[in-house]
Amino acid sequence: MKAMVLTEIGKPLVLQHKEAPPTPGPGEILVEVEACAVCRTDLHVVDGDLKHPKLPLIPGHEIVGRVRDCGAGVTDLAPGTRVGIPWLGHTCGCCSFCQNHQENLCDHPIFTGYTRDGGFATHTIADRHYAFQLDETADPVSLAPLLCAGLIGWRSLKKAGEGEMIGIYGFGAAAHIITQICIWQGRKVYAFTRTGDTQAQQFARELGATWVGSSEEEPPEKLDAAIIFAPVGALVPAALKALRKGGRVVCGGIHMSDIPQMPYSLLWEERQVVSVANLTREDGLEFFPIARKAGVKTHCVPYKLEQANTALDDLREGRLSGAAVLIP
Repeated sequence: MKAMVLTEIGKPLVLQHKEAPPTPGPGEILVEVEACAVCRTDLHVVDGDLKHPKLPLIPGHEIVGRVRDCGAGVTDLAPGTRVGIPWLGHTCGCCSFCQNHQENLCDHPIFTGYTRDGGFATHTIADRHYAFQLDETADPVSLAPLLCAGLIGWRSLKKAGEGEMIGIYGFGAAAHIITQICIWQGRKVYAFTRTGDTQAQQFARELGATWVGSSEEEPPEKLDAAIIFAPVGALVPAALKALRKGGRVVCGGIHMSDIPQMPYSLLWEERQVVSVANLTREDGLEFFPIARKAGVKTHCVPYKLEQANTALDDLREGRLSGAAVLIP
């Protein structure tokens, strides 16, 4: 077994070899990784923005692979079955949130690639109940970004409501997936990028965005909702300014820089700011069939497993259009 391991916060991942993959415990499965996408959350873990990760840690939570072994009690998955493993790796099932169908807010969760080892490896262990069965015939590299960029994008879009005009701030992996969903649904997408990021702007145009511009610009018409995927708090007042009355800003990232002081007038007239936390299994059951119906095509840049640090650097420096995907 090979794995790229975080041994110290802020330091590059280290390639490690083990004689054999781990053994699944009761209710767990051993998965041979076919592909694992690289998420901005992985950056937040490696760079220390998210506190108290398990160390040493194998990052990665957008995992596609094949079941190779099943622990005691797992009777509904056979070896060879393709599964996807997302960020939410386990919940307690007992707290008030779990009991009220809000498992994404569980008081005692386990997160893949953060508090348990993830998919920057040839093999990984997962809780069977938090692994989705995936299309057996699809390209695993193309599927991998759906496990977080797709799922969190979908949850963010649900939070945004049913308005026609949707603004998207930060045109990366999640944005390029959700843009395709929006257009399939008959909505208009207004894409906001960093000033001068002509590569991302052209990418948005190619996907069918109605309008493309800098995050410092205002769109030609007021938006029904805006989704912020970039981890930049200053985009919150910018997005509020672009909304119609009663509109909503959805913050789709797990980490964001501080929101600056802003005039109350931006929030007035019943505008809202909400955040998205994690995902639920129900999100996956909704999203994967919709992604297939919409014909979502993920734009991926493949890297060898040993190139994980390069992939993280390319994401950190904004050199990617679409999603980086590690192939063991």
